[in-house]
Amino acid sequence: MARINENFLKLPGSYLFSETAKRKNTFLSTHPGIDVINMGIGDVTRPLAPSVVRAMHEAVDEMGNAATFHGYGPEQGYEFLREQIAAWDYRERGVAITADEIFVSDGAKSDCGNIGDIFAVDNVVAVCDPVYPAYVDTNAMAGRAGDFGQDGRWNRLVYLPCMAETGFVPAIPQTHVDLIYLCFPNNPTGAMATREQLRDWVDYAREHEAVILYDSAYEAFIRTPGLPHTIYEIEGADECAIEFRSFSKTAGFTGTRCAYTVVPSKLMRGGVSLRDLWNRRQSTKFNGVPYVVQRGAAAIYTEQGRQEVRETIDFYLQNAATILHGLRSAGIQVSGGENAPYIWMKAPDGMDSWALFDKLLQEAHIVCTPGVGFGPCGEGYIRLTAFGTAEDAAEGVRRITAVLE
Repeated sequence: MARINENFLKLPGSYLFSETAKRKNTFLSTHPGIDVINMGIGDVTRPLAPSVVRAMHEAVDEMGNAATFHGYGPEQGYEFLREQIAAWDYRERGVAITADEIFVSDGAKSDCGNIGDIFAVDNVVAVCDPVYPAYVDTNAMAGRAGDFGQDGRWNRLVYLPCMAETGFVPAIPQTHVDLIYLCFPNNPTGAMATREQLRDWVDYAREHEAVILYDSAYEAFIRTPGLPHTIYEIEGADECAIEFRSFSKTAGFTGTRCAYTVVPSKLMRGGVSLRDLWNRRQSTKFNGVPYVVQRGAAAIYTEQGRQEVRETIDFYLQNAATILHGLRSAGIQVSGGENAPYIWMKAPDGMDSWALFDKLLQEAHIVCTPGVGFGPCGEGYIRLTAFGTAEDAAEGVRRITAVLE
């Protein structure tokens, strides 16, 4: 008899965003015609940049011509895109990342989960709390998390509390860990780490021979001067960190699917190159991102493409400012929203996360994301996103403040 991976049976309930969608759909089915504003799941709403669309149209024409048709591409990604990434996302910032250290993929979420393939099951994993659920769930599926307890924590994971008192940036662990998931700008809290804070993490990882798994999917939202845009701005990070980037939030590729992961050549563990291991994994399990999509991604790096993408990010940041300052003016405790598209809102009067979710859905017709879904330290908070229209951002603030007065 074929045996299943019983680690899947340890996963509690459904995936967070599946549950919020289920509750929203149940509400809509019993309240037809109600205008519900979705400030929950972080999907974008602005269309692809014109430069991206033009490049994709041209690539489609190429695919329709025998002389310019492209079949299987390189599993690592086409060199024309990897060279643009190396030039604009790294060398432009004084970081010596090369094209052969870049692996183009179909999403940062996929890579954050799949990266575990190259690490042993008995590695000790540290995650922030609250945290993007995919980091935890994929390690639970692989058997690294242990068992799920009544306190909402897995007994083999090391949780790094992110509290208001520390600006929602975690402290260095007091014990040894092997793999460390960090995300800045942070999902869900919107927090940002300083250069000095990241240096502490790099120093810890080098001392303990740990590996930092650095999710930088929201890098394009950083506007404050002096904040690091990549962990490789920190000296020594190329010896201890893998970085994940995405075009989803940067350029609206959530439905198009394109991202990349950087594994530096200097990153070795046990005398083995992690870059070579990841290359072997990708070459075996992945056939690459479509040529048309990669041509579209490369257009982001043209002068016109960079301007168009920046205008889109500025639009979302203005929405974030509307939500952040609107709620704060009403006396509601909020953070984030300044270098990130997420606003982290504290529930009033000791209300728990799901109770506030239901209240906002039922009374304000707003969909949010319960903070406890990101981890026990997220209890008593909700996450709001800035990916809607400007009108929805303003109306969302009005509705939330009206029901919480």
